[in-house]
Amino acid sequence: MDRITTLLTRFHRSVRSAPNDQANFFVLGADAHTPSQILFYPQNKGQHRPTGAELWSACVDWAGDNNPMRTALPAMVEFDLTQDPETRALVGVILQEVHATRCGMDLVLDRIADVLLVRLLRDQIDRGSTEPGLIAGLSDARLSRAIVAMHDHPGKLWTNADLAIEAGLSLSRFNELFARHVGETPMSYLRRWRLILARQDLMRGDRVDRVAHRYAYSSAEAFSRAFKRAYGTAPIALRKTAMAAE
Repeated sequence: MDRITTLLTRFHRSVRSAPNDQANFFVLGADAHTPSQILFYPQNKGQHRPTGAELWSACVDWAGDNNPMRTALPAMVEFDLTQDPETRALVGVILQEVHATRCGMDLVLDRIADVLLVRLLRDQIDRGSTEPGLIAGLSDARLSRAIVAMHDHPGKLWTNADLAIEAGLSLSRFNELFARHVGETPMSYLRRWRLILARQDLMRGDRVDRVAHRYAYSSAEAFSRAFKRAYGTAPIALRKTAMAAE
């Protein structure tokens, strides 16, 4: 079961070299040729205090604040490169590109740094989290099956009972564990996920009625009410603004 591909493919990211005060992604090293650690600040830029060990700094742009993985990560993500030679080798390629400034460097950096982000996310999920949220939910082998089902099939008419079956749990145990680990009910999470996707679709110019149907709303009116409660604006207004900006 793939726990992160849908999350990553639905939300665009870009990575570019940046000075310390505009960066949120740092490679540190014991010396100029030996990368030893990655520090990543998903929520904010300019949080890192220089230590003199920085080999590379970059800005990871999450393309908006609605990416659930971005908000689920801790304020600082640490990754020990000394324990992962494959990831360390990827960082080595980045450092070679930065120092050589070859043609196409920005494209190479963006692609390899995106691979690094995937590895960091895997590591966070494997470690789990003591705080309720998406990372904690995906870290649980049972709950992750239900969460991935919602991610991959948001338009299905899910019930709590259906999701409990996906998780292989009784209904009461599923609801209890989901609330404890994710911090909200399964239906609340599903509604929020659907609205995040719906907002993306509207920003692309999709019609309100089609988006409502796509995400299992009974009518465009019901969808519009839910969307306005969540985002403070009507979906038709957001769609018009997005189309006018093209």
